[in-house]
Amino acid sequence: MTRVGWVGLGAMGTPMARAVARAGHTVTAYDVDPQRSAALAGDGVVPVSSVAGAATGADVLAIMVATAGQAESVLFGDGGGAAALAAGSVVLIMATVGPAAVSRWAARLAEKGVGVVDAPVSGGIARAASGDLLMMVGGAPEAVGKVAPLLGAMASQAPVVGAQPGDGQKLKLVNQLLCGVHIAAAAEALAFAESIGLDAVSSWEVVRQGAAASFMLDDRGRRMVEGAFSDVKSALDIFVKDMGLVVDAAESSKARTMLAQAAQQAFRMGAAAEGTTPRSSSSTGNCSAKVPAFRPPRRAREARMAAGDRAGEGRGRRDPP
Repeated sequence: MTRVGWVGLGAMGTPMARAVARAGHTVTAYDVDPQRSAALAGDGVVPVSSVAGAATGADVLAIMVATAGQAESVLFGDGGGAAALAAGSVVLIMATVGPAAVSRWAARLAEKGVGVVDAPVSGGIARAASGDLLMMVGGAPEAVGKVAPLLGAMASQAPVVGAQPGDGQKLKLVNQLLCGVHIAAAAEALAFAESIGLDAVSSWEVVRQGAAASFMLDDRGRRMVEGAFSDVKSALDIFVKDMGLVVDAAESSKARTMLAQAAQQAFRMGAAAEGTTPRSSSSTGNCSAKVPAFRPPRRAREARMAAGDRAGEGRGRRDPP
């Protein structure tokens, strides 16, 4: 079995680490919130108090954090994992951080004889819990072979999309371009339906059955029409970050990504409107670029107000007019 050091136990990292431990691998985990690693002790995960503690003795150091800055700190910051890794070990980067960062880290780690595989994920929390993720894998065959048992525990599909660290990130950005544009398009379409006098719920129920159907229209569109923005399964700020990575990579390669740039602006506007409160990516429907603000349709608002009255919650809390 593989000795795994794990860093990052957020909404996705926790079920992924649990899946690896349940597959029989030895997992030593660190998170900035020590309660998260302690909570996995029942699944066989050993909590440690530092990144270096997770990396020491590991065959694979798995990183599942939110941003490139966090991942760089995990590897090369004070007490970072790179210094504790032995030659022949592999760093498995599963966060969406962009190809440029991964290529840079791979070059630095190669000087120590440490390999890098990037395998960003798609599929969400529920699929992470069932080991049913899609992981887009980039790396040299030998390094990929070392992490293959872990990929098998976390994913039902883990295609190797390229032989260079960073190739997985490139395909993940293609994925995120599509996801981001689909969410922004769903928000704009539902706002448009309301603006021309249609009921947004009914419109959504009809168009999701036809050629305009998509996973994002079905899933995020449902949350838009229900106003379920505080039920965070995919955070709005993550899409702000990911669409920024898409646009930056496109500019570097001189690709034209007009739709991605429009979607990026919609997410930025949504994030600015929501402030510091964590919100679902579906809440971009509150502030879609250059369209009327989309709120829960009247039918949904009235049902929620009635439910609040029945529950004795009449404290003047209502959706804005």
